[in-house]
Amino acid sequence: MLDYYVSLALRSFTRSRALSTLMVLVIGLGIGASMTMITVFHVMSGDPLPGRSAQLYVPVIDPRPLARDRSEAPLQDGNFSWPDAMNLLHAARADRQAAMSGGAVPVQPTQAHVLPFYEAGHYVTTDFFAMFGVPFRAGRGWTAQDDDDRARVVVLSSALSRKLFGDASGVGQTVRLKNTDFRVIGVVDDWHPQPLFYAQIDKRVFGRSDEFFLPLQTALELQLDFTGRFSCWGNDDDAGDGRTSDHCSWLQFWVQLDSATKAHAYRDFLASYWREQQAHGRLPRPEHARLYGLLDWLTYQHAIPDDLRLQLSLSLGFLAVCVLNVVGLLLATFLRRGGEISVRRALGARRRDIFLQLGIESSVIGLAGGVLGLAVAGLGLWSVRLRPDGYAQLARMDATMLIGTFVLAVVASVLAGLLPAWRACHIAPALQLKTQ
Repeated sequence: MLDYYVSLALRSFTRSRALSTLMVLVIGLGIGASMTMITVFHVMSGDPLPGRSAQLYVPVIDPRPLARDRSEAPLQDGNFSWPDAMNLLHAARADRQAAMSGGAVPVQPTQAHVLPFYEAGHYVTTDFFAMFGVPFRAGRGWTAQDDDDRARVVVLSSALSRKLFGDASGVGQTVRLKNTDFRVIGVVDDWHPQPLFYAQIDKRVFGRSDEFFLPLQTALELQLDFTGRFSCWGNDDDAGDGRTSDHCSWLQFWVQLDSATKAHAYRDFLASYWREQQAHGRLPRPEHARLYGLLDWLTYQHAIPDDLRLQLSLSLGFLAVCVLNVVGLLLATFLRRGGEISVRRALGARRRDIFLQLGIESSVIGLAGGVLGLAVAGLGLWSVRLRPDGYAQLARMDATMLIGTFVLAVVASVLAGLLPAWRACHIAPALQLKTQ
């Protein structure tokens, strides 16, 4: 029976080609526009570390002085001062903990004919690699002793390793960063979490990746170039040497807590640390320690731009307008076939049979609209990739979005066909047959 209804739908389309083409075009444009934005939103809102994100947290304490008035905005970036980060790091109250900051250094290749170039990376402490599950193609990360000794060691990305040493593993080689030689002890496999959640969240957090990792204390001792927000308060004399001052915040801090009980205990630890520091004349603001999970942190930091959410809403609104237009077109199509429907009813067809037949016709229109919508979405994603935004190169349709395109098209067309099909099923056969 299903194949019979499909054949009826195809015959109906050939009888009213212009109207059928118009419905497919309307559905296709609505699906294409909405799937373009849904795909972009999908790739940006995904979990950057599936299977690990539930155990990763960002502690937040506010080290600033008391606000002069109530108009001052609350702390947004969650950055730590050096003393607070080191205190929490050495307290070791989490399963793992790491302090970090972004950086950029000039790389001087050993080949005489290759000019120096800049690369972006991160200065981190030893737990970074195990906590985030960083995969290694060769070698390993450094130890806590290397952190304390300010060791001249580096971990390279696989791309930078190939650029410097070709197909060789790179481990054991020497690379010159700025004016210092570093020994390569590890090469990271292809690892590109999106967004780059552990960095300071900004419009460039998508698409970028780190090309090297250096011990944080080594980078500080060598005065390598740091990147990201660096906020200080108080008098210049109070700021001391800047990076190590408790009047400047610039470090990111992450912890791994393997259970909800440990997360609750760590919140209590943060609160007690705050009160302890207040007893020593620091952290003058009222205690308000917070602990964000990874996904909650991305939401709090607005990792997905607000204008992208607006564009998604507008595209779905456009799809709704398209569906409403298809409702009118289907209503006109089905009611025009009142005589045909009445003959079927007179021959014994039930209302639900008619409803099923017309519903399948709507679904076939949706499938055709889905094919067109897929082409429109492909064109839309191509235009997105031309934009300079960091997330632009991520705008590619995966298998989930491919299936979702056709599902959305069929659902939209079926919903559009509900009212016209219901109205057509309630046509009085007697009145139609008298006019035949």
